[in-house]
Amino acid sequence: MTNKNQLFYGYVIVIVSFLIMMIILGFHPSFGIFFKPIIEELGWTRTVTSGAFSLSIVMGGLAGIFMGRLNDKLGPRIVMTAFGLISGIGYLLMSQVQNAWQMYLFFGIIVGSGSGVFSPTLSTVARWFVRRRSMMTGIVVAGSGAGMLIMPLLINWLISTYHWRTTFLVLGFAILVVVVVTAQFLKRDPTRVGQAAYGENDSGEEVPNSDTRAFSFREAMHTRQLWLFSAVLFCFGFGFFSIQLHIAPYIIDQGISATIAAAIIATIGGATIIGEVGLGSTGDKIGYKRAFLIGAVLMALAFLVLILVKELWAFYLLAILSGLAFGNSATQESPIAAWLYGLKSHGQILGFFSFCYTVGGAIGPVTTGYIFDRTGNYQLGFLLSAGLAVIAIILASLLKPPIAKNKINNVSGIQALESSGDS
Repeated sequence: MTNKNQLFYGYVIVIVSFLIMMIILGFHPSFGIFFKPIIEELGWTRTVTSGAFSLSIVMGGLAGIFMGRLNDKLGPRIVMTAFGLISGIGYLLMSQVQNAWQMYLFFGIIVGSGSGVFSPTLSTVARWFVRRRSMMTGIVVAGSGAGMLIMPLLINWLISTYHWRTTFLVLGFAILVVVVVTAQFLKRDPTRVGQAAYGENDSGEEVPNSDTRAFSFREAMHTRQLWLFSAVLFCFGFGFFSIQLHIAPYIIDQGISATIAAAIIATIGGATIIGEVGLGSTGDKIGYKRAFLIGAVLMALAFLVLILVKELWAFYLLAILSGLAFGNSATQESPIAAWLYGLKSHGQILGFFSFCYTVGGAIGPVTTGYIFDRTGNYQLGFLLSAGLAVIAIILASLLKPPIAKNKINNVSGIQALESSGDS
């Protein structure tokens, strides 16, 4: 049992995970700030440059599945150290890029492989908290929002003051120092420090909730819920990453300065924090599915604003809506995985969900870039993202937990489990 006067180490896990998310998931989405300088110096098209970013998203998703499984077995310290080393080296190499194939290798494959921190960090937090899981998940995911709030402005200043190559060097060294050092404080679960997860009974049994499910990854693959939620995340990733990469060049195309474009991206980060910590905690109160649906609706509204209005105020409104949408929905992803399938293979299942999200995130930016190169504008690409956001709302509304035959023996048990995530 945990000494009540002893510091609960789960809060250390949350702080460290927040910092890692802030650095890695703050730097990676800020690639849009490098877009114009790289294109101007090296003469590449938007399709080619977007392709490297899209490849990095796919690699991050694949790494999330693989590292999520290792996280279940070896723990987060080793996994996060590896992420820090890989990602840091990738950014250092980007300072030397001369050819498109080098950018695809350095950023697309190496940086991308080091960016799959989402599922291992959130799976770790899920093991430390039974109660307040949505809230603590929201705080950790807020690290990415804090990164998106701070890093675009910092990166824009570095590029304008020095050079985009020097900026990549700074980012690489920052990741190597911060991520690798802080990762040493991570522990896989409370038993490693003689404590119990927050919200467990004195007997050591968890409070009644969906964690009594114990699906393996193989079992989960045979349920329609896994593919349904994967499709939802694909649609969501397609739209959000299209905004994330192309909003800066789109704003600049309207005659607005790069500094304001960076400020708008930073606004997305600020709104993401509110969505993650503020709206994200609603999952503990109204149910994870309903909370996720709020984010999906906000994303659809964001694209509606983007398509209909081109004024400066509309870009800030777009930033707020999309940031709230991403922050709220990203926070619910890990709790929904636990609600549907329990914690037995949580890291691997969450890694698969994140991969499907990143596949959408990979296809979205390159498709939008291709549409721009062919048509000379973004309207059709943004309209496609809006349509997928509506599809995500419809599919998410159909979610309900599968029946774990080896754990649930009566209807009342099923109803009790479902109510924990959707009431």
